[in-house]
Amino acid sequence: MTTPVLTRSSWVLTPPAFAAGGWFCAVLAASALGAFRTPPGDPPVALALAAGVPPLTVLVLAVRSARFRAWARRLDLRFLTLLQTWRVAGLAFLALLAVDALPAGFALPAGLGDVAIGLTAPLVAAFVVGRAHRLFVVWTALGIADLVLAVTLGVLYSASPAGLLLTDVDSGLMSTLPMSLIPAFGVPITLVAHQLSLVNISGR
Repeated sequence: MTTPVLTRSSWVLTPPAFAAGGWFCAVLAASALGAFRTPPGDPPVALALAAGVPPLTVLVLAVRSARFRAWARRLDLRFLTLLQTWRVAGLAFLALLAVDALPAGFALPAGLGDVAIGLTAPLVAAFVVGRAHRLFVVWTALGIADLVLAVTLGVLYSASPAGLLLTDVDSGLMSTLPMSLIPAFGVPITLVAHQLSLVNISGR
């Protein structure tokens, strides 16, 4: 008896998909209401919670729940990998850098890292998944590192107490629409996809 695989067509009808849709709507509403805007000198608490709660929740479930791990191992690993393709939208960072809307120390590594992962995702899905587990883990680790680095640099270049690298241009644009959707929704959902991929491959 074979274990059913949760593919793209069945994924869209699952509770996690509805949860992701609900999270997006909540983030969009919060952004529209200015909930993620942080006064100069204050820490970006709301944005940090939005970015951190989903991946931390998944981490706890992956460690403590055997049922959750079993569910994650039934997912289609190629589909999870292809979800990373959206990160080619990191070109927006480079475009904003070109008009001095974001600091270079933040926008350049964040943009180039996202584009690199987004462009290679289809290749990894086609030629690495199911063939080279170690290479897949390395690629996933790089994808996670890029996200963590981008968030860290965003904070370091912000007008907050942690803005140790702050220059004449800060990363405040990331707290307003439409860019706020990236740290508050795109980053946590992408991290969750990476986490699910690692749980999935750990069962092979």
